[in-house]
This record gives sequence, C-alpha cells and structure tokens, in this order.
Amino acid sequence: MDMQHLEQWIGKSESLTERIAPFPSNALAATLNRDDAPYIDGTELPHLWHWLHFLPLFKLSDAGYDGHAALGGFLPPVPLPRRMWAASRFSFHAPMRIGQTLRKVSTVKSVKGKEGRSGKLVFVTVVHQIFDGETLCVDEDHDIVYREMPKADAPVVAPKQAPVTSDFSRDVTPDPVLLFRYSALTFNGHRIHYDQPFCTGSEGYEGLIVHGPLLATMLMDLLRRNAPNAEIERFEFRALATVFDIHDFTLHGQMSADGKTCDLWVRRHDGATAMKATAQLR
Repeated sequence: MDMQHLEQWIGKSESLTERIAPFPSNALAATLNRDDAPYIDGTELPHLWHWLHFLPLFKLSDAGYDGHAALGGFLPPVPLPRRMWAASRFSFHAPMRIGQTLRKVSTVKSVKGKEGRSGKLVFVTVVHQIFDGETLCVDEDHDIVYREMPKADAPVVAPKQAPVTSDFSRDVTPDPVLLFRYSALTFNGHRIHYDQPFCTGSEGYEGLIVHGPLLATMLMDLLRRNAPNAEIERFEFRALATVFDIHDFTLHGQMSADGKTCDLWVRRHDGATAMKATAQLR
C-alpha cells in the first residue's frame, strides 16, 4: 500500500445538513422493543440515535462487491477488503431535537498503517461534529479499521472473558429481522449483516454479523432503561470480538461506587467480551 497517498486524505472534510424527522426514531424505538411515547417535533434525540441521520447516499451502481460504497470519495481508498467500525469516543454538549435542522461536519483526522497478527491493518479516524446553528451538540472520534482477508494459518487469539455478574443486564436473541431493520434505518448495504450465503460462503463467517453501532446503541439503551434520569456527558466503546446472529448474547452494566461512571459490556454466548463501553455521568 502507498501510505503516503492515503495520508493525503487527512484533513479532508464534508458537511451534511438535515431536518431531523421523527420516523427514524419511532422505527428504532419499535426495533428495540421500547414503549416510548411517539417521537415528535421537539422531542430530544436519544444518545447515539443521530446515527440514523446524515446518511451518505450513493447510487446502487456505485456499490462495491460487499455492498459498501466503492473505494474513494471522502474516505481514503484503502485497498483492503474488510472494513470494521472499531471504536468511537463521544462528548455530549447540548441536546439534539427532532424537527430541528442540524449540520454535521466530518473530517479525516488520521490514517495509520500497522502490521498485525492477521496481516496488514489501516486505521482511519474521522471526527464528526453536529451543530444546531452555532451550538455544538456532539462530537465524536470514530475509528475505522481495514484488514486483509485472514490467512488459513493465521493465529487465532481467544478474546478475553467477560464478567458474569453486574448491576443490571438484559438477554438478547438476535435474528436476521433485527439486523435487516438496523441496516435499513442506517442505509447500510454491507452484505455481512443480511446476506447469509455471502457472509458464510464468500467471507467465511459463522453467521450474519451484528452491527457494532447496534451493539453500542443497545448498551446505551440498557443504561437508559436502568438509569432513566442519568445525564451522560461522555461515552466511548470499543469492539473486541464479533457477535453473530446464531447465538444469544447479554448486555451488562455496572455503576461505579460514586455513581459518576457506568461500565457497560456485551457478553457473548461463549463468555467472551464482544464490546466494552464506559459512560461518564454528569
């Protein structure tokens, strides 16, 4: 790979403006089996639900073999076949409300190459900021990792085991309908989330892959259900292991003794930690 060429994308920026409509929030609430009052103009957008908005559109003819947008454009054209949402870090400054016209500014912050156990890796970090007029509502550092296809003799690293006990938890039985709904709501055409023959045959996975941002949204939803009055100042998560639709998993939350932070995690059926997150409360 020509890293110098890819680094030319650092500093590249794009801006999207959108009136926040109520339908996506009502649809996600139904998908998460929430019993919320209808989301209408003026309702505050729950944390992470901004992922339902500012969705980049591209023609079907511009999609790659895996359903993603073809390489190039705003993000650097990393010539590695697998792309994954690795982590995000958020600061929440002001509420975003349905009915408002908001602006999202995204800027490529860094492009870094690395050699891992499974081969070449490229990490791209993008900064997203959402404004209501001149007021900054949220900023996010979003880490994307690009990987080679795994080699047959590549070492398999066992993920760390997750704690079993917690202050609160929730069992989740994923299925293709859940994954399809979230893909549709986020205009995500990546075939690993809905095309089982592609996922298991072409890509070699065990089953359909549960979206990383969906897992993060579920962890935030778990906190919201168990601490509905908590005001979240910061939130971060990191994906550690893949979750497939063929196995149940469990969401967990553990409040700190002083009540200022909450550790959250996804525990797979085999006990592995699939995702770790931390919420800092005001």
